[in-house]
Amino acid sequence: MLQTLVNPPAESNAAAGNRARFCPTATLTFEKTDAGFTVTRSHLDVVTNVPGATQAAFDQAAANAKAGCPISRLLNAEITMTATLEA
Repeated sequence: MLQTLVNPPAESNAAAGNRARFCPTATLTFEKTDAGFTVTRSHLDVVTNVPGATQAAFDQAAANAKAGCPISRLLNAEITMTATLEA
């Protein structure tokens, strides 16, 4: 997921050499089960600034990243994400 948001498609980048700023925060919820403590939910807050990216392109990249996340497939937990593109 992180790779898709940090390195958007070339058409999203207005000028060569521009760097994206990427600030993710993960909040995990642990619950005690019969087997012990278990991660039951994960929420990602992603704030980024991608030079030249449109909101529509960013939203699509975020949705694709969330849908294709290998950690989401690994964990048996609810995983949510809020993605914000800063100007």
